[in-house]
Amino acid sequence: LHGPSAPLPASSFDIASSRHCNMSLAVYCCCQCFLTAFSLFLSSSRFLLQSLEDLDYSLRKLNSRLFVIRGQPTDVFPRLFKEWNISRLSYEYDSEPFGKERDAAIKKLACEAGVEVTVRISHTLYDLDKIIELNGGQSPLTYKRFQTLISRMDVVEVPVESITADIMGKCSTPLSEDHDDKFGVPSLEELGFDTEGLSSAVWPGGETEALTRLERHLERKAWVANFERPRMNANSLLASPTGLSPYLRFGCLSCRLFYFKLTDLYRKVKKNSSPPLSLYGQLLWREFFYTAATNNPCFDKMESNPICVQIPWDRNPEALAKWSEGRTGFPWIDAIMTQLRQEGWIHHLARHAVACFLTRGDLWIGWEEGMKVFEELLLDADWSVNAGSWMWLSCSSFFQQFFHCYCPVGFGRRTDPNGDYIRRYLPILRGFPAKYIYDPWNAPEVVQKAAKCVIGVHYPKPMVNHAEASCLNIERMKQIYQQLSCYRGFGKDTRKLDTDRHSSQTSKDR
Repeated sequence: LHGPSAPLPASSFDIASSRHCNMSLAVYCCCQCFLTAFSLFLSSSRFLLQSLEDLDYSLRKLNSRLFVIRGQPTDVFPRLFKEWNISRLSYEYDSEPFGKERDAAIKKLACEAGVEVTVRISHTLYDLDKIIELNGGQSPLTYKRFQTLISRMDVVEVPVESITADIMGKCSTPLSEDHDDKFGVPSLEELGFDTEGLSSAVWPGGETEALTRLERHLERKAWVANFERPRMNANSLLASPTGLSPYLRFGCLSCRLFYFKLTDLYRKVKKNSSPPLSLYGQLLWREFFYTAATNNPCFDKMESNPICVQIPWDRNPEALAKWSEGRTGFPWIDAIMTQLRQEGWIHHLARHAVACFLTRGDLWIGWEEGMKVFEELLLDADWSVNAGSWMWLSCSSFFQQFFHCYCPVGFGRRTDPNGDYIRRYLPILRGFPAKYIYDPWNAPEVVQKAAKCVIGVHYPKPMVNHAEASCLNIERMKQIYQQLSCYRGFGKDTRKLDTDRHSSQTSKDR
């Protein structure tokens, strides 16, 4: 019941309940909002359906099956409570506003039907409400403050053991011969997708794949032993077989399992030394944004959002479409957006580059528009993390150093001087020498013709003058921030709001 954003992995079963019951049914509800929203997003739909199929496969090993229910939860569950004679409902706590509203309605219906409700916190490391309580009833809005708070929290709970046939005991699942027709996982075709010629997924969904990737991740003992922020290079831009973020987002991988596996390995390598908080960076940044968002239903909006700077962004559908579709005329930006559209993932510093370009760097288009595109295309776009990251990168909240701007030419060139990433995702530019592949409009006509790509004919000219646009937008941001009483100026004492995620690759090029 985690909602359309995350199926429950097999390990999320309420083990304590299963030991003392005669019948157990694993249910995933596909409500109409899921069928409508996800039918627009091929990559997310495929990942989710693969995850559900994998969960069903795991349950078969326990002589059980997954029950995929179609319909609104508030309509479906009262009927199922009676039809299946349910005495207990167990589900994973959803900290995001929509999920809390949905689950409160389900809990009320369950109580009215005499069904006992058990809610487990497992999608986050900590009880977010306790973090907020420890902070005087307010969500911490700086990462430093967040770290201080969790250092005073109880230790992270150990993940539950994996379910086995012995744990299930006499607990059975009644199955009918027409189970697949009634409760089977829907297909991509059922959701309206044309799958002819569909390439294999770069990120296959499911807990089985997640655990395989986790083991690969943990094999990097040298990285754990000498933990430091990995340096950005051309290979970093490509999807890694050890990547885990989509699996955390969809609930295929337990964040606690990841946490404790990292901890155990670090202590083995470092001879029982306590690991630094930086070891858990990916998990803790995720936790930070979840905490910031949990009590703010307008977290994904600028208006009525109490933590968001109100910026008069431009509305430019044509420019937005060029950015979204990879037609800006800047190969670095277009290659990133092409990879995102094809594979459903891009490196976090690539996200910084395209987000800055869309908002405060070049196009001056609101961060909400970019967030919606990422929500559609990005496999690991948690609602909280996606919205929080876009506010951060647009300097609308959390981060105020608007005078730092990513150059859409220089940043990519420093990362991948030869331009192999560009050639991979923009084959039309494959013939350009490295000298011009990031700014092909500067190539002499003879070079363009030799590359069989004339700028303005075969590939678009740059949609903006970056030097002029970035200078103008920095001045705009300066004027906006000067009106804020909380802003402390532009000198050496300028307030830095947790900039460690960005500082290693931030470009001052304009």
